Amino acid sequence: MDIKKFGVIGAGQMGNGIAQVAAASGLQVLMSDIKEEFVEKGRANIAKNLDRCVEKGKLDAVEREAILARIQTTIDLGDMASVDFLVEAAVERQDLKFKVFRDLDDICPAHVILSTNTSSIPIGRIAAQTKRPDKVIGMHFMNPVPVMKLVEVIKGLATSPETFETTWNLCLKFGKTPAEANDFPGFIANRILMPMINEAIFCLYQSVGKAEDIDTVMRLGMNHPMGPLALADLIGLDTCLAIMETLYDGFKDSKYRPCPLLRKYVEAGWLGRKTGRGFYTY
Repeated sequence: MDIKKFGVIGAGQMGNGIAQVAAASGLQVLMSDIKEEFVEKGRANIAKNLDRCVEKGKLDAVEREAILARIQTTIDLGDMASVDFLVEAAVERQDLKFKVFRDLDDICPAHVILSTNTSSIPIGRIAAQTKRPDKVIGMHFMNPVPVMKLVEVIKGLATSPETFETTWNLCLKFGKTPAEANDFPGFIANRILMPMINEAIFCLYQSVGKAEDIDTVMRLGMNHPMGPLALADLIGLDTCLAIMETLYDGFKDSKYRPCPLLRKYVEAGWLGRKTGRGFYTY
């Protein structure tokens, strides 16, 4: 399948990162969100990231301008009728993703692959909202997208081999390393990562150690580049809670129960870096 125009739903941290790598690979990109201020902020973030690349000598000014020129923005979901492949990177809410996919199924031509950057919601549930379940697939990028090499490619029960192959090759075109995962809640990455973060939060909740000490143990003792609590703040505590709830609902196993402290912070609006307060103050 020849992909020339790539659509991104959501201009937030993940969406604008995906738009950047797609444009850097040479594709025309259409990035959408529900408000003009959101797409403007997303585009500004891409420009800022590219400026850093120029400063570090990884990119020249001409390339920077060419990448930005390949990115269009819109607040009209109907404009996605013009793309050849699409990735949804909206917030991690099942009801919202279901509505987006129902709308996209009506908007996009029948040949268009609809992928989702969901970090935990089973692909089969999302595919069932459409009349093209064979063309629905998971394309789970890691944060920050321009830096992290991994993309989990997740097949739903009905995902066709052709859809999988197209998505896999697109990851390679983006300069990423794809890894295949089957359709279970949390897939591979978050089924392993999130319980570890959740257990670190339990250590804080039960006063096993202070946040700084918990993170120091994992950084220096386990050679992690970032401690689990700092990482949770980067991901967003609301996203961490949503993933833990998806794992718990999907497996009904108590080992996936979200820590009460995580829920308490989310309810208080302490979501991490994006709100200036999480397990640390920013």
